[in-house]
Amino acid sequence: MRPDGRRNDELRPLAFERDFTEMAHGSCLVSFGRTRVLCTASIEEEVPRWLRGSDRGWVTAEYSMLPGSSPERIRRRNSGRGQEIQRLIGRSLRAVVDLSAVAERQVTVDCDVLQADGGTRTASICGGFVALHDAFTRMLAAGDLKEHPITDRLAAVSVGIVDGEARLDLPYEEDAIAEVDLNVVMTGSGDYVEVQGTAEGEPFARDRLDVLLDLAAEGIATIAATQRDLLVAPPAPRP
Repeated sequence: MRPDGRRNDELRPLAFERDFTEMAHGSCLVSFGRTRVLCTASIEEEVPRWLRGSDRGWVTAEYSMLPGSSPERIRRRNSGRGQEIQRLIGRSLRAVVDLSAVAERQVTVDCDVLQADGGTRTASICGGFVALHDAFTRMLAAGDLKEHPITDRLAAVSVGIVDGEARLDLPYEEDAIAEVDLNVVMTGSGDYVEVQGTAEGEPFARDRLDVLLDLAAEGIATIAATQRDLLVAPPAPRP
């Protein structure tokens, strides 16, 4: 039995709250258990210099853990870890966006961790996708886009081996002692976007990797279905 009573193949309680804030084009508060991340998507009518004149847009991300998000106060700085995570989020989101449909606009998805209990980067990808989808849906409704740029759903989850067992969606208590730790990003169609994996001690065999990838795929399918059901209805019109 896991510390929180879940089965090894069970996600933590999952929730997406759309339009948690009202100023950005799209926003979502995503919760995986006690991990909570506020994701906002903001659109600018310009692109990085190296994309000017290309008639292609750009999607990027920023990530930070806010002070008070963990038991020890987090300083307000862009750490190397934060830069690595925000590059992962940006790469993942771009994998399901037709940048030529965005024209010369840049969308920045900000992911601010309000409370961290493991899986903040994977939660950021899941919530960031919802915020980005809503931002593009609003632009399409306003006539600012000719077609919706999103090509597929996107979700991510952590998996690992703890006490010799393959487990899905690790909270910090399990992540801190995991023998193997993987973060898996996939599309709703089941294709891989990125797999980040580490043996924290002894190396692990290929068959264990296959078990972890299958476990992640099952969890991601559940998350993607939740996103699909949520996004069937367009976001509420802004006043």
